[in-house]
Amino acid sequence: MSDVPDLAEGYEISTDPDRIDFDRVHRWLATDAYWAIDRPREKHDRAVAGSLNFGVYDTASGEQVAYARVVTDEATFAWLCDVYVDRSVRGKGIGTALVDAVRAYLRPMGLRRILLATLDAHGVYEQLGFKGLDKPEQWMVLGPG
Repeated sequence: MSDVPDLAEGYEISTDPDRIDFDRVHRWLATDAYWAIDRPREKHDRAVAGSLNFGVYDTASGEQVAYARVVTDEATFAWLCDVYVDRSVRGKGIGTALVDAVRAYLRPMGLRRILLATLDAHGVYEQLGFKGLDKPEQWMVLGPG
């Protein structure tokens, strides 16, 4: 989409699992992400192992500054989750560029739907084409709703 900013200069996105700073990502999510507060490390590690993982890295230092993961069958469905941008680099369009990169990565798979949940970032995701469910009454959940 033309209104989506490019990734800020000095940063790069990678899907290389060997680059993920597992300690940092767990700390971010377990201490600062409302949806994952107090997530146990063992549970976090299992989630990461069963997902496609995306990181954003400072090209000068190599330090990871953002993260997202996708749970998918790579054929019909994906769930975008655990999108997090370090507080020190927020406001630079890094999160928007990260989610746009996730969309681009998934596009060739021909997925019918990419789902996500957010409490406070609707505007960011709407820029990228996400919208509310047309028929939320058709969706159900097992567990906390």
